[in-house]
Amino acid sequence: SNLEDKFYYHISVRISLDSDESYEGVSEASFKDALVFDSSQRDNGSVHQENGIKKHRTSLPVPMFSRNTISVWSILKKCIGLELSKITMPIVFNEPLSFLQRITEYMEHIYLINRACSLPDSIERMKAVAAFAVSAVASQWDRTGKPFNPLLGETYELTREEHGFRLVSEQVSHHPPISAFHAESLVGDFVFHGSIYPKLKFWGKSVEAEPKGTITLELLKHNEAYTWSKLWIEQYGTVEIVNHSTGDKCVLNFKPCGMFGKELHKVEGYIQDKSKKKCCIIYGKWTECMWSVDPQSYEAHKKSEKKGENRKQKQEQKAGQNDDADDMPEVQETVCVVPGSTLLWRIDSRPAHSATMYNFTNFAMSLNELEPGMEAILAPTDCRFRPDIRAMENGRMDDASREKERLEEKQRAARKDRSKSDKEWSTRWFGNGTNPYTGLQDWLYTGGYFDRHYQDLPDIY
Repeated sequence: SNLEDKFYYHISVRISLDSDESYEGVSEASFKDALVFDSSQRDNGSVHQENGIKKHRTSLPVPMFSRNTISVWSILKKCIGLELSKITMPIVFNEPLSFLQRITEYMEHIYLINRACSLPDSIERMKAVAAFAVSAVASQWDRTGKPFNPLLGETYELTREEHGFRLVSEQVSHHPPISAFHAESLVGDFVFHGSIYPKLKFWGKSVEAEPKGTITLELLKHNEAYTWSKLWIEQYGTVEIVNHSTGDKCVLNFKPCGMFGKELHKVEGYIQDKSKKKCCIIYGKWTECMWSVDPQSYEAHKKSEKKGENRKQKQEQKAGQNDDADDMPEVQETVCVVPGSTLLWRIDSRPAHSATMYNFTNFAMSLNELEPGMEAILAPTDCRFRPDIRAMENGRMDDASREKERLEEKQRAARKDRSKSDKEWSTRWFGNGTNPYTGLQDWLYTGGYFDRHYQDLPDIY
């Protein structure tokens, strides 16, 4: 069917709370062809070796489905104020990744953790960890697509030998939706883990996030543990990173946009030691770069900057008394670097075709790649085997929508069966426990995933 037919099929999908009501007339087709990498597509940068380094694909099989239509609002207005995890959204608003894959994008800037592991000074390590925490939200810039809600028991693994880590995640709860992950260094330098409850609400022009859960980074060589909370989608609010071994703390303020966009994407904060002495200022934009500088230089620059702004405003008032009152000042998108600053992190450029592929980074492009031989290694619950995501990635939107409904109905039916027999869901790779550093409830990795013993896993697809 043509694009118009496709679109009207998708907007006909009703939006409802995630209840136990059934869907009728849904095909049980398995879409096995969707699980096979289509070599007839144009060159997608599929996996190969280049100078001894494993290379991954740098684009998706087909460009994204167009969302440009005036009818979209008629759907979205019904969702205002509702929690997105409880809404069956038409697939046209999704991107071809599961939320488990989306949180894996934390690992795009893993070199910052490796840098922290190599630094002898605790304040310098905190700078690298703070940069890592900020870099984790950078991939969300201009990402308007909603990741697929993971099915209960869904998993995802990612091993990148060239970057020295492996990761496994599991959807450990459906109501509320909780995703747990565990990443570790292949040479024993660090462990990085957390559980996230992404409570999202749609407000027309924005998505409000109230993420719950704690992120923990352990630098094993230094016997240090850092914890912080996670930002998601709308990046504003305060994040505190605590080094539980030294008492050092980093406070980062992700600023809201503000009048005329003056504060757009800005992040400002500081690192203090256990005696609460400010050791350095951290500043920048989460969409661009982060810098550090000593507090004295930062304050002197701010005072100088403020004086300059006051002089500029007086000059503009005198020169522009007859100007149109609706004239808006230009938004300055680059970071003004304070003299003497040290660069902590700079964002990588996105590929030229990113806008036609859900605004993915190169790293995101590779997350749903099904490499040759993976079928025999991955757990059958891995996101890469989800037929709705695979069909969407390959541009088969009608198939993707039907499969998404089928999987959701299958999940509801399984939940009903468990309730009839009083059988509780049992997680496989993570257990509900207490974070040893915060004392708060957390989902902790119980081990064994990479032993590849995948018997008795749930049939979720």
